Amino acid sequence: MNARSQLRKEIRQRRNALSVTEQSNAAIALTKRLSSHSQLLLAKRIAIYLSNDGELSTDNFISWCWQNNKEVYLPVVHPFSKGNLLFLHYQQDTELVSNRYGILEPKLDVTLVCPLEQLDIICTPLVAFDNSGARLGMGGGFYDRSLAHWQQNKTYPLGLAHDCQLVDTVPVEGWDIPLPEIITPSKNYRFI
Repeated sequence: MNARSQLRKEIRQRRNALSVTEQSNAAIALTKRLSSHSQLLLAKRIAIYLSNDGELSTDNFISWCWQNNKEVYLPVVHPFSKGNLLFLHYQQDTELVSNRYGILEPKLDVTLVCPLEQLDIICTPLVAFDNSGARLGMGGGFYDRSLAHWQQNKTYPLGLAHDCQLVDTVPVEGWDIPLPEIITPSKNYRFI
């Protein structure tokens, strides 16, 4: 098993070992951090994900977005363009379906797609990160492809993670897109 796969396995086990109380407290702390973040306060369109596999819960923050008239968008695995994501408008009554990875996503409706360049913020999941902003995802490269031109699009990527997902070094590949900022329940890490 290579270093990236081993690290993925180790950190996924670490975050899945968090108790229900630890997960709940982390979600509350994350929402406090996000709801006071200057760029999120100014943002109109925020892409975020529904938590899966021990990821830091985004449910509280999504509710905050709705209460504060922010448009929320969720990733959908692109049906025709392999390895890419679409971002669909998500509301309280949006029908969700399981994708091929068992992750809930909005039922595809092309009228609800928001082009990447029209999103203000993309909150990305991750498995591990380090103090340089390197992010290790699940290995499909979906977010790396989506974030490849974030600086030209002016769509700000923001990684979300549990504190226990910080590691000394993430082994990076040429296609990995480093993040300018990662937020955990206890700290904002800024890299630019």
